[in-house]
Amino acid sequence: MKNVIDKGDEKMRKVYRCLTIAGSDSSGGAGIQEDLKTMMALGVHGMSAITSVTAQNTVEVRSVYDLPIGSIKDQIRAVVDDIGVDAVKTGMLHTSEIIGAVADELEMIRCPIVVDPVMISKSNTPLLLPEAKETLLKRIFPLATVVTPNAVEAEAITGLRVGTIEEGKKAAEKIAGMGPKSVLVKGGHIFETHKAIDILLHDGSFTLLTGERFDTKDTHGTGCSFASAIAAGLAKGLTVTESALEAKDFVNTSIKYGLRIGMGNGPLNPAARLLNEAEKYKIIEEVHKAAAMLEGCADVKSIITKAQTNIGMALSYAVGVKDVASIEGGFGKTQEGVKAYGCPRFGVDNQVARRILAIREFDESRRAAISLRYGEDTRKALEEMGFTVSFYDTEDKHLEDEDDGGESMYWAAEQSVKRVGKIPDAIFNLSERGDDGMLIVLGESAEKVAGVALKIATRISK
Repeated sequence: MKNVIDKGDEKMRKVYRCLTIAGSDSSGGAGIQEDLKTMMALGVHGMSAITSVTAQNTVEVRSVYDLPIGSIKDQIRAVVDDIGVDAVKTGMLHTSEIIGAVADELEMIRCPIVVDPVMISKSNTPLLLPEAKETLLKRIFPLATVVTPNAVEAEAITGLRVGTIEEGKKAAEKIAGMGPKSVLVKGGHIFETHKAIDILLHDGSFTLLTGERFDTKDTHGTGCSFASAIAAGLAKGLTVTESALEAKDFVNTSIKYGLRIGMGNGPLNPAARLLNEAEKYKIIEEVHKAAAMLEGCADVKSIITKAQTNIGMALSYAVGVKDVASIEGGFGKTQEGVKAYGCPRFGVDNQVARRILAIREFDESRRAAISLRYGEDTRKALEEMGFTVSFYDTEDKHLEDEDDGGESMYWAAEQSVKRVGKIPDAIFNLSERGDDGMLIVLGESAEKVAGVALKIATRISK
């Protein structure tokens, strides 16, 4: 069995262990609190050694209290001596004395070490004293498997401007010369692109980690979570590149569904991906039941599209097509009605999935959709049942290929919403009529949109 080890007559599941050495954030949005949430969400047992206690919230850091050096060392040794560690992540190391003590302990630990060079809070409070920076570079950086500065920290470390991808690469190379095996410069909103791009320098090669840029201020703890996610990946035996890619995906979801709490910068939501994983079976079952409903009604044959009808439903915290389940292969006509070509799976239908993701930008409750044949009869049936039908017209804007990251579908959804002044129940493309026309029915669940499809088919058949 995978991840199971023998211990005498007893079989034990492998427990991945990750230690965070960092400061405490009383608001729970960053520091060891965020680290432990991230590690748990990624299937790793998190442990902590607190270096400093901060009194802070989403607006400000009110005070910082550094723990005694002996206490910091005792916390690290207590964990290492008994439980052991598979990876270590360091965060806030406020003073030269703390840095030196942590470095002494890390020199005796043989495992990957991820260093987040925390220097300043989002409220501009110094979390690394100016005189301690050189100690961090000389004592901690040479021990690091990965160092994860953001663009501002990379500038402070290197003295170079970091505002473009090329400047980020130069900064990464200079930091790599200080001892760490790998460097990840986080671009966030700094780099001059419409995407959120981070730069990973590993084994002499660069990898760009690209994600969606979100218009949100709820990003408190992003750096802590990113570094902890990388450490969690390394603890599980992933490579540096694999760990960074997983961390990017994890943080991307966490930022998209950040928590709108407090009056300042709210925290990201590390539980989002965990809740997605927990919901997957439920969504598969939902789509399966919806497919059975369609297969059980002979009248549905008259309203499926020429290019195959499909039905899909998104996870609560969906970010991309991979988070939307639909029928592999869609539906086809039979003598008795319609038949699903495959089983429900995630990430198998871009058409339905991208439309769901696009409309969710305006209403997150619209998690499901079904693609039906467009005709005056199907549109009229919907309107007679009291549903709002809207449209977009590709004559107004050339829609690019489906692989444009969903921007075309977002435009289509936006036009449809603007046209009726609210979230419609169904949309269609005015430029696609006849056999090529497609009517997208939107709803809260796969079973609900399947139910609407049955009502349309029954009404038309009469």
